[in-house]
Order: sequence, then structure tokens, then C-alpha cells
Amino acid sequence: MTSLPLYLRAVKRSALSGRPSLGRLDDRLVFVFGSPRSGTTFLAGAIGSLGGFADLGEVNPLKAAIPDVSAREIRTILDRVRRYGLVGSRRAVEQTPETAFVLPAVVEAFPQATLVHALRDGRDVVSSLLERGWLSAERGGADDTGAAYGTHPRFWVEPGHEDEFRSASDARRCAWAWRSHVSAVRESGVPVVEVRYERLVTEPAAAAADLSAALDTPVDAMAASLADAHASSVGRWRRDLTAEQLANVEAEAGSLLAELGYGS
Repeated sequence: MTSLPLYLRAVKRSALSGRPSLGRLDDRLVFVFGSPRSGTTFLAGAIGSLGGFADLGEVNPLKAAIPDVSAREIRTILDRVRRYGLVGSRRAVEQTPETAFVLPAVVEAFPQATLVHALRDGRDVVSSLLERGWLSAERGGADDTGAAYGTHPRFWVEPGHEDEFRSASDARRCAWAWRSHVSAVRESGVPVVEVRYERLVTEPAAAAADLSAALDTPVDAMAASLADAHASSVGRWRRDLTAEQLANVEAEAGSLLAELGYGS
């Protein structure tokens, strides 16, 4: 991306003025999370484009603090970002995928928040992650929070399985990422609004109506903002994955795929 996220551009403007925004903040934040490449950016951007909302993008200080972040720290980070970001009375939309691992702390920090789980067929997620190369054995470097790309185990790799993760195929590591994020949401015990990317394509009116009801927004505006969901992204695994890659995905995440109705 060539442009800074909303909050970083606003922080820069506020820094020049020497003081943050002092307006009343709306604590009905919207947190969008889920496995990377599940549509979190698209969904948060769609919500954030609505009147009365402000898309913060991924807030790097929050992302870098996960999973060892408390409710108090979440509150402090996002209060500061909203004030320096000149969000004012608009409802902030935060879209860090890894928030999936700290949902109880998020609820404690912001009891009025709406938690939106962006869910997508894990096989399509693997296809997209393989294309990005973030978990590829050949990939070096680190992301914008300093977390290493490639085979280096992230925090969501279960203790004692680090060597298994390093030696796994690229496809299996990608399936691991999807499984761990989705499982974290399901095991959190926290109520969430589930938005399946496939439904945005196959049942756009119904998906928009459900999300509008959860956020108390006009359904027509929501439907228009979600209209750019790509139909070609649904089922891409049939074109992209080899038989061997698909077998690796099934070995790592087959039971969860089947449980969620993605087994066919």
C-alpha cells in the first residue's frame, strides 16, 4: 500500500498541531478479525466506509502486543489511537486478524463493542496465503510488527510443535494458520457475529441485512458497501491447489473444514 492507514495519517496531522482530539469517543467499536486472507481488510473497509464509522486499519501497537496484552492495555492503545487519529464520535473499526486470540480481553476492554469474525473456506485461504508467500520456506524478512515471515513459528503455533511447523510443507503451514485462528475464535467463549465470505457472494442481500442488524446501520448502505466481494475468490482452491497440497490441507485442518461445512 502506498498510503498510510487512516489513524497514522491523522496521528501525523495531530502531531503537527501538538495535541490530540478531545471529543467524546464512541465505545461501540467494531473489531474485525479472523485468519489472514479471510476478507478482514475488505469487510472492515466496507463497514468503515459507512457514515458514522472510521476504519483504523490494523493498529500496529495492538497487533505487536498480541497475545500478551491485557484489557487495560487494549483500552489504552485504542483510546490513544482514536484521540490522535481524530476519530471523534465516529465508531472505530479495527481489523487486526490476531485479535482472534484475545477476544475475552477485548470484551473486558470494550463491553459495548461488536465483534465480527470474518470466516472463509480454509482451502481458499491457503490458496491466497501461498500466493502471498508469507509462510513460504523461501520467504525472509518480517512484517510491520517485526514478526518473522517464512517457517519461523508464530505465537499461534502450539507449544512443543515448533519443529513440526518448521518442517511442514508451505500448504500445511498455511492451513495451520487458518485452523489456529478459527479455533481461537470458536474456543474463546465470546459471542461474535460470523460473516462468511462465501455468503457475501451467494446471498449478498441476506448477509448485508444480518450485518446491518448487528451494527444498527441502514441495510441499503451496507449492501452497497459489500457489493465488491469477488465471486472469483470463492472456490479458487479447485484451480490453485495441487492434489498434494490439498492432501496437506486436509491432514492439518480437515476435521475443522468438515465441521464448518467446507468439506465438499
